Amino acid sequence: MIVKDKQMHIALTQGQAGGYCLLPGDPGRCEAIARHFDEPYHVGQNREFNTWAGTLQGEKVSVCSTGIGGPSAAIAMEELAAVGVHTFIRIGTCGGIRMDVKGGDVVLASGCVRQEGTSLHYMPIEFPAVADFDVTSALAEAACSLDLRYHIGVVQSKDSFYGQHEPKRMPVADELSYKWRAWKKGGVLASEMEGAALFTVAAVLGVRAGMALHVIWNQERRDAGLENPEVFDTGNAIRVAVEALRRLIEADRRK
Repeated sequence: MIVKDKQMHIALTQGQAGGYCLLPGDPGRCEAIARHFDEPYHVGQNREFNTWAGTLQGEKVSVCSTGIGGPSAAIAMEELAAVGVHTFIRIGTCGGIRMDVKGGDVVLASGCVRQEGTSLHYMPIEFPAVADFDVTSALAEAACSLDLRYHIGVVQSKDSFYGQHEPKRMPVADELSYKWRAWKKGGVLASEMEGAALFTVAAVLGVRAGMALHVIWNQERRDAGLENPEVFDTGNAIRVAVEALRRLIEADRRK
């Protein structure tokens, strides 16, 4: 971790971020998430990294977008940790894989399939990309308290959106299809693009990380001719993540 007065990519300095940070991918989603904070305000934006801050339970908290994919997500986590963030929750979107995962559900990742490249620059492939237990427990308690339909388990992290959705036109179609079948048979819940990198980087940095994902659709249900609602409102995943932060802040104060 390179500690400097101003971080190279997120353009933040010490004190500008709270110890707890939410990580959406989309810079345009940050303001809507920050509205759930008390006294939210815009800190700044550089490249894909848009940062807002406020308070929850009297504690300073932040939201910073990461852009799409593992490389920029890892940069965000590295630099946020350098300015004092110790607890991260990614708020993202995903596509369902397991048949009971439907559009509109919330997926809480306990771990990630490392089918991406960023985490290989941190740890060998044998190292598991797992979420922090306390963060995941807080997310599960939050989802339950909000009476939402949710799932906890392993998700797939990949680098190519179109490799998933149009695998047959890729020169490596056979490999993509073989591994996708393996994820299905292994009970993988959903597919997304940042979790494996974030969980692995968090382990190396010694910070906590969890993930709440909004399910947009499930291509396996579509292909099977089953009901397949498409839901684009990420509000429930945001509510789960914010409530989980409240619970973590209170739990940390009791320690």
